[in-house]
Amino acid sequence: MRQTQEAPFPWRKYIHPRFWPTWIGLAILRLLSLLPYSSQLRLGKRVGRVAQKVLKKRAHIARTNIRLCFPQKTSAEQEQLLSDHFEAAGMGIFESTLSWWGSNEQLKDLVTIEGIEHLQQAKAEGKGVVLITGHFCTLELAGHMLSLHNLMGAMYRPMKNPLMDQIILRARKRRLTPVFERGDIRTMTRSLRKGEAVFYAYDQNYGLDHAQFVPFFGIPAATITTTSRFATMGKALVIPYFPKRMPDGHYVIHVHPPLANFPSGDEFQDTVRINALLEQAIIAAPEQYFWVHRRFKTRPAGYDPVY
Repeated sequence: MRQTQEAPFPWRKYIHPRFWPTWIGLAILRLLSLLPYSSQLRLGKRVGRVAQKVLKKRAHIARTNIRLCFPQKTSAEQEQLLSDHFEAAGMGIFESTLSWWGSNEQLKDLVTIEGIEHLQQAKAEGKGVVLITGHFCTLELAGHMLSLHNLMGAMYRPMKNPLMDQIILRARKRRLTPVFERGDIRTMTRSLRKGEAVFYAYDQNYGLDHAQFVPFFGIPAATITTTSRFATMGKALVIPYFPKRMPDGHYVIHVHPPLANFPSGDEFQDTVRINALLEQAIIAAPEQYFWVHRRFKTRPAGYDPVY
């Protein structure tokens, strides 16, 4: 992994009282990160249960998404999945702090990567890789672990809270390079052509800019279709990977082989294919997907809003 010298933290920008609640929250998380990891996950479950009761809007969004994507489940099963999801999201807070502040040795003890040879083979052949995944609660942790095996860059979307954005961005830059904003296609293409891997979670609703309505669990969802274009411009392979938290508190990251005959020349069908893989990964651990996002915010003409 390429090492870069970290710039001093710009403390003066974040001493205003409006940042104090964020600082307090970060201090609490930093202290809690010193607990045994199993204790952190148990605490995360409790945090998730509280969040489900307090964050009513997010609970409504998640409930709606689950109802739409799993209509075959009974109402009781959907509510159980909702509760399981908030517990998983609560654990995801501590999984993220492990990624920010934990040691590489600790991560290696917790994570097993299946299929890492696909990424290693691409590296040996000097081929760039678009590493695509979905927004799972374990997203930060999985990205960190993969970065230990291959030089990786990442596309990111700035957060509304500038202090949290600074903390997370700096944590990512310690292990990922380059880190660039969504839309910086030039940097992404340059990295891919140099034979590097770029992490790219494509599955959230960003409107219809460079997107089409692609089925997601049978529902038309505004989905970025530029994965095919990235592969073409960067002369790169596309390798999906999906993380999963196991019942014993360990993690498995499944790295797929490079997608054959990709891109096909049809961005829509390419994205249908990727979505099908994502759906399979979600079905394997449905509570671990990020259901609190308004995945179906943008609707086709003639479709009613769902949230």
